[in-house]
Amino acid sequence: MSLKKLSVLLIALATAADVLAIPQYATLAGLTERQLAEVVPQMNAKIPPAPPGPLRFGGLKLVDDRDHPWRPLRDGDIRGPCPGLNTLASHGYLPRDGVATPTQIINAAQEGLNLINQGAKLATYAALLLEGNVVTNLLSIGGKTHRTGPDPPSPASVGGLSHHGTFEGDASTTRGDAFFGDNHSFNQTLFDQFVDFSNRFGNGYYNYTVGGELRFHRIQDSIATNPEFDLRGFRHSTAFGESAFIANNFVDGRKTGAEAHQLDMDSALSFFRDMRFPRGFHRAAQPGGGEGVDVIFNAHPLQPGHNVGGVNNYVVDTSRGSLFDQCGIYTYMVNTTIRDLYPNPTGVLRRNLNINLDFLYEAFGFTSADCPQVRPFGRN
Repeated sequence: MSLKKLSVLLIALATAADVLAIPQYATLAGLTERQLAEVVPQMNAKIPPAPPGPLRFGGLKLVDDRDHPWRPLRDGDIRGPCPGLNTLASHGYLPRDGVATPTQIINAAQEGLNLINQGAKLATYAALLLEGNVVTNLLSIGGKTHRTGPDPPSPASVGGLSHHGTFEGDASTTRGDAFFGDNHSFNQTLFDQFVDFSNRFGNGYYNYTVGGELRFHRIQDSIATNPEFDLRGFRHSTAFGESAFIANNFVDGRKTGAEAHQLDMDSALSFFRDMRFPRGFHRAAQPGGGEGVDVIFNAHPLQPGHNVGGVNNYVVDTSRGSLFDQCGIYTYMVNTTIRDLYPNPTGVLRRNLNINLDFLYEAFGFTSADCPQVRPFGRN
């Protein structure tokens, strides 16, 4: 099922009885003009503020501190496929319910994990435009709503970063492919594989070398088992970026020299499963996030592509950009994906789309000569 059809189905289910039942963070992507005319006036519309800049102090810092204690999930708290965001929410760097503004997400990623400002902005505005509510300026960090009772989450609670096909993608490190039914929960089998590869290639630690081997294995496994496997465009970039991020931002910043970028398994389990900083965790000593991506990619270079007609039929397709063609990723994302999600926006929706598209372009760091800005909805 396409993302557009899925979005329409989920929103339709959530609003069948009452249009006011749509959460303020629910995506409006895929709604018809009639549905938008009914829903948008019910939203608490915001003018998107400019994104925050880098931290004033971007050095080594204890982040598992008294001001940010870990707390267990409460009924209704939302978590998703990103262990970093899950951890930030469980420690209160993000709102603990898992719903946040772009400013909150960028600040939390910088303050808690020392993610570089440009990387934090790029990930956040891509996520907001693809999966968030651009009218209310809110984004859910996942689609898994915590319940202690027997009631399942309502259709309206499913979504956010757990929506498959745009921001979230196949061959995740410790989450399954959406084709198999659950792309957001911790997968013990995949974590056991993570440990096995760390033992085989990293002497018990996850590092860039392990990342290169495990990334290739996860891709090959999905090619062999997932008939809808897709590694095109944005996912080709985030898949390798994800593998580097683990070694860069989940490793205690006090580790230097030979210990740098070496993640032990207890710390990995704390992040991936428990959504918790290891005790006494210090963030990276300087802002970063993308270091080592080239090492991981070059271990087993693989061009973007997807399975066509079933498993084991991976066809290279560079039309949506790639890890090394960021302009192609940007252009396809804006001119095709986002335009398809919002074919004819008007009013506050169009205004906020345009503002956030400006922020996204700035986050990519292009110049007009490198990659011209795309404006599918004109100018406000």
